Amino acid sequence: MSRGKKYREAEKKVDRETVYALDAGVDIVKQISFAKFDETVDIAIRLNKQKKEISVRDTLVLPHSFQKEKTILVFAKGDKAEEARKAGAQHVGAEDLIEKIRGGWIDFDVAVATPDMMRDVGKLGQILGRRGLMPNPKTRTVTFELTETIAELRKGRVEFRADKAGVIHLPVGKVSMGKEQILENIRAVLQEVERKRPDDVKGEFIRSIAISSTMGPGVRVLES
Repeated sequence: MSRGKKYREAEKKVDRETVYALDAGVDIVKQISFAKFDETVDIAIRLNKQKKEISVRDTLVLPHSFQKEKTILVFAKGDKAEEARKAGAQHVGAEDLIEKIRGGWIDFDVAVATPDMMRDVGKLGQILGRRGLMPNPKTRTVTFELTETIAELRKGRVEFRADKAGVIHLPVGKVSMGKEQILENIRAVLQEVERKRPDDVKGEFIRSIAISSTMGPGVRVLES
């Protein structure tokens, strides 16, 4: 793959054979960022994949939010619909929203549903599923705890999951943020991933970690 001149210059400042201390790695990622926009800092965590399938999936609220506030839609009725509105959800409804989405409207970032709505919401599987918007108990978006859930989503709650290769990819900050803020976000992610370690995985669960900016090369780092 052909890389641009700025990328190649940034790549020269990273020793591919070195695994850097986490704080040093963050310094490097910030220093070699070259895009004109405020690049996102991403983390890639390779897990100890001892089985064909490894199910690691959860959500967390990072200590330092950096993403724009999400537009939240809630499928709910009655008192729960009123609770969702009071909690700050931008779109709240039931059959009316389902029909609106069937008509092609998808002007929201995350969907939440109360469990009693899922029978009807499930009919939107083909529309919401392929966009990653389907409410799911595993990501705590199927719940009666609407006030708490909406508050977390408004604070920037993020979802992480291991792909088929056993790698978790997740944004953890912006280059413009202070180093300590990025470090605290990374450590929160690593702590949560370790907490999801399956009981039958032997040895180290996290095999390797790399961080990078949106346009920059990866920097291998140690967990700390």
